[in-house]
Amino acid sequence: MKYQSHLGSTLLPAGIRAGEVKHNLGVDALVQDTLAAGQGVITDSGALAVNTGKFTGRTPEDKYLVKDALTAETVWWGEVNKPMEEDTFYKLLAKMADYCLGAKLYVQDVFACADPERRIAVRVITNSAFHAHFAANMFIAPTEEEKAGFRAEYTVFCLPDFLADPATDGTRSPNFVSLNLSKHMILIGGTGYTGEIKKSIFSVLNFILPRVGVLSMHCSANVDAKGKTTVFFGLSGTGKTTLSADGSKKLVGDDEHGWSDKGIFNFEGGCYAKVINLSKENEPMIWNAIKPGALLENICFVGDSNVPDYRNDSISANTRVSYDLSHIENALIPSVAGSPSNIIFLTADAWGILPPISLLSPEQAMFHFVSGYTAKIAGTEAGITEPKSVFSACFGAPFLPLHPLTYAKLLGEKMKTHDTKVWLVNTGWTGGAYGEGKRISIPYTRVLIDAAIGGTIAENSMRTDPVFRFLVPTEVAGVPSEILNPRNTWTDKEAYDKRANSLASAFLANIEKYKAGSNLNIMAGAPVLIEEIFA
Repeated sequence: MKYQSHLGSTLLPAGIRAGEVKHNLGVDALVQDTLAAGQGVITDSGALAVNTGKFTGRTPEDKYLVKDALTAETVWWGEVNKPMEEDTFYKLLAKMADYCLGAKLYVQDVFACADPERRIAVRVITNSAFHAHFAANMFIAPTEEEKAGFRAEYTVFCLPDFLADPATDGTRSPNFVSLNLSKHMILIGGTGYTGEIKKSIFSVLNFILPRVGVLSMHCSANVDAKGKTTVFFGLSGTGKTTLSADGSKKLVGDDEHGWSDKGIFNFEGGCYAKVINLSKENEPMIWNAIKPGALLENICFVGDSNVPDYRNDSISANTRVSYDLSHIENALIPSVAGSPSNIIFLTADAWGILPPISLLSPEQAMFHFVSGYTAKIAGTEAGITEPKSVFSACFGAPFLPLHPLTYAKLLGEKMKTHDTKVWLVNTGWTGGAYGEGKRISIPYTRVLIDAAIGGTIAENSMRTDPVFRFLVPTEVAGVPSEILNPRNTWTDKEAYDKRANSLASAFLANIEKYKAGSNLNIMAGAPVLIEEIFA
């Protein structure tokens, strides 16, 4: 797919006049510049560790899309997509250009999308060496020949230390991310969180790809020895990166993919993994990927050493590492694969209600895709003192410029065409809610997923969950049978029933906003309330 270039081969857009431009530096040189600026340290494994400052995660409430002739009638405006006027965008751009007048800028030329037919050329311009390092890690590197003829189709202009003035600049806060889809340009200011760079391009792809019949997905993916592709959808903290990083399978990618008529392809050239509580025993592939070239964010250290303390969340629970796909020994490069035989919806149910694995009907798959359920636990955000149910449409609502049912319709069509099975896997709690029960072990989850992919879970040995109505296995080799039915793990069965009813109610309340005007029968996959079961 080719898109009209608004930027061409000009290194800097009109109006941006730097004192020095460092163009396509290698990662080693970017590391040295970061160290020279006093912004990082080298860890015991040789990775660079930096602190992103005030912001250690995204701020979705400060993201804007320019509302113009292209977007006015196509974008899903509302809580997720907030409009910005064209004049406001250009005034911000002018202020950013003035801010970096005569300064040192880093320019990285990269590609998004491993499928050559869908590939877009992205230029990242920033005044921060480690942000350029992040872009080099996370996107697909051009060859030397491609660099020579590079023509940028999209530009990301990122100044982490530039602050907007909400009183005059039309922003809610001093920090902002603004996408101008017509002019193929993204402005990022006031936030050092590097993830905003990759997620802004993900939002772009979520706008352009579905309009040509390609499903854009917030998911990880791998391929087993038999060539079977598995896709893992899930929100942060559900195990999307961990479970796709399996030594017995080829990793396609850990976060963003497209599904075309030919199969799936990674949007990125790297991984961005959470490292909170990382251990070599549970996540050896990620552990071994943290070596020279990797970029750690917001971690703490053991005493005065340069040894990371991955259990320490005093800076943030959202500690991260970015690294090139080549850091994963069994990465599939180029990262393209066939259409998935199995899709895994991951949820970390902190209420301890959902089974460790369930098989969904096509209608239930559509319902749970639009729902995008997980839960936050106490302490992860200010004000959360008990588990909180979270719903994020298509497991990625903050990045969806189009209405969620656009993506759901595409998913349903592709599932039907390729006879894809969909499983709901709970990586959260069992035996009670968070604080009472315990987290389902990663080894058990891996066994269950392998059984699903391998076809060893027999549908004729499944029970139907009375509330959520999906099929649940009664036994899987290598997993204690009692945890397969979460109600059996609760001492107080009546408490389980009340909580199951409450969770079902939350699902039904959330889906209300997607029912109007839809010709998709998403309610056919909805749960039922306990009082309706016995009515």
